[in-house]
Amino acid sequence: MSAPGQGTWQPDPEGRFDYRWHDGQQWTDQVSAGGQVMRAPLGQQAPTQQPVGQSQAQVQSQAQPVGDGGFAGISGDLVDGRFSEKEAKAIGNQNAKLLRVRLGEPFMARQGSMVAYQGNVDFSFEGGGASRFIKKALTGEGLPLMRCAGQGDVFLAERAYDVHLLNLTNSGLSISGKNVLAFSSSLDWNIERVKGGSIATGGLFNTTLRGTGWVALTTDGPPVVLNAAEAPTFADTNAVVAWSANLQTQLKTSFKAGALIGRGSGEAVQVSFYGNGFVIVQPSEGVQVTTAQ
Repeated sequence: MSAPGQGTWQPDPEGRFDYRWHDGQQWTDQVSAGGQVMRAPLGQQAPTQQPVGQSQAQVQSQAQPVGDGGFAGISGDLVDGRFSEKEAKAIGNQNAKLLRVRLGEPFMARQGSMVAYQGNVDFSFEGGGASRFIKKALTGEGLPLMRCAGQGDVFLAERAYDVHLLNLTNSGLSISGKNVLAFSSSLDWNIERVKGGSIATGGLFNTTLRGTGWVALTTDGPPVVLNAAEAPTFADTNAVVAWSANLQTQLKTSFKAGALIGRGSGEAVQVSFYGNGFVIVQPSEGVQVTTAQ
């Protein structure tokens, strides 16, 4: 965890090297290319003017090596700065599959999602109260949470899924419990039945977040966000990740007698959405369990 105002590696503004060190006020002559840290002042001859037959790597290799790059004689792409912790925002993606949260106010996270932290951080079980506990038991909507508090940076991930960050402002989001990674403690959460279905008819239960705050969710691959206002929208119950809580929903069953003799489409139940809002769908229906014949 870098101190406030400390420099960072950033893409070389001249485009001649992979990265150039910015000390917080100005660019320096310290650069990185191919995992090797070197020195090369700004304003040197552009690579397009290099002698015929001389490669870009050869031009870069003429710069003076800095030495071990500040990691006790170890160099390479893992320590040249490109994978260093990002400091730009208090809450943001470290990369496509890793969330970084700088603790100020406590926040909720999925149990077991912490992969690393720096500082003085406390993790405690978050039960959610008796009513939510009973709903979990009756509906199967699982959202095991922990409360993260203290001072420091916390890194969160879940099975290398893609991580997406949303900000809610006096609004609501219905999200499948298995796709919740973390959210701010300012949001109110509850387990609610998707309208249009019941337990007896194969009803669907989701976690609903309401209020103002942030939420990080995961998807198994790059999702698609559908505008439900454009046309009636339908999604597989296993592929749908989240939707605007104000949307009207209905469970749609397309089961036909042919399915009993192996002539079904395999798409028996969908959720239909109507209204002004969005629906997030991932390119995966989850792990399919098959039985040996």
